[in-house]
Amino acid sequence: MAYVAHPERYSRIGYRRCGNSGLVLPVISLGLWHNFGHVDLRSNFEPMLYTAFDLGIIHFDLANNYGPPPGSAESNFGAILKDGLGRYRDEMIISTKAGFNMWEGPYGEWGSKKYLVASLDQSLKRMGLEYVDIFYHHRPDPNTDLEESMSTLDLVVRQGKALYAGISNYPPDQAQKAFDILKRLGTPCVIHQPKYSMFERTPEKGLLETVQKNNVGCIAFSPLAQGLLTDKYLKGIPEQSRAARNPSLKPDQITPEVVKKISKLNDLAKGRGQKLSEMAISWLLRDQRITSVLIGASKVQHIHDAYNAHTKIEFSPEELSAIDSILNS
Repeated sequence: MAYVAHPERYSRIGYRRCGNSGLVLPVISLGLWHNFGHVDLRSNFEPMLYTAFDLGIIHFDLANNYGPPPGSAESNFGAILKDGLGRYRDEMIISTKAGFNMWEGPYGEWGSKKYLVASLDQSLKRMGLEYVDIFYHHRPDPNTDLEESMSTLDLVVRQGKALYAGISNYPPDQAQKAFDILKRLGTPCVIHQPKYSMFERTPEKGLLETVQKNNVGCIAFSPLAQGLLTDKYLKGIPEQSRAARNPSLKPDQITPEVVKKISKLNDLAKGRGQKLSEMAISWLLRDQRITSVLIGASKVQHIHDAYNAHTKIEFSPEELSAIDSILNS
């Protein structure tokens, strides 16, 4: 039976604008970094996409190297678009990125025009799309002049291969330079994607102020610190958890000190009537400078948990103080 989207999806979630641009994102977005590759089951990840869209989560975030193997998340997403979800293409924001290692040789990563153009062309073919809504430079390139990387974002927007330009993993000083170049070229940067969570607060050291000053949106990735900000690791490392099977979270990161903080945060979340994972997302969304929180998911329930988080983003001063006290202990 063909998929039909929920008729009330747009009344189910909030949306925030990226600065003063026309780009509006749901406060929760779905990333396909893990669990959507060829090593994963379509019977598991396809329902997650439909569930997200039914909840008004219309933004799907990919990158050239997502899988595994690299590229397979885009291929699988493209297949699901072709099989029915694609009828809603004009309602979706679909983003992809290039910057990390994708193929052999000097033009298989970083930020040269050669790599970025070739990567986007490959991504469009894998997804069966004529354009993406956002194309990001995934990380700064220490060896390529920033003007080249940013002029390439300008180029692909002018070619119609992307509608908006974004950057990811840029520190404040380099982000400001990128914003200035893109503004001068006539293709302003509309969004920045940094890693941000209770356990990773680097964006508070100048980046959030920089995006706000420049009217640039901000979408936070890894809001649960690769799963640490859940109750998953309170009693050890479960066999099917990310720490047990994925190099992005190493078992030695789960120290007794970290578990103690997680336990205290978990108790605080319970006092708010939330799961820890929900509170961690709510904590990010309390700041209006955060346009959207980019979640990962390995099951449909994770989508619902993140959705629940957006309904309770108010924190008392006492709660915020308690959270900071726990994190700084």
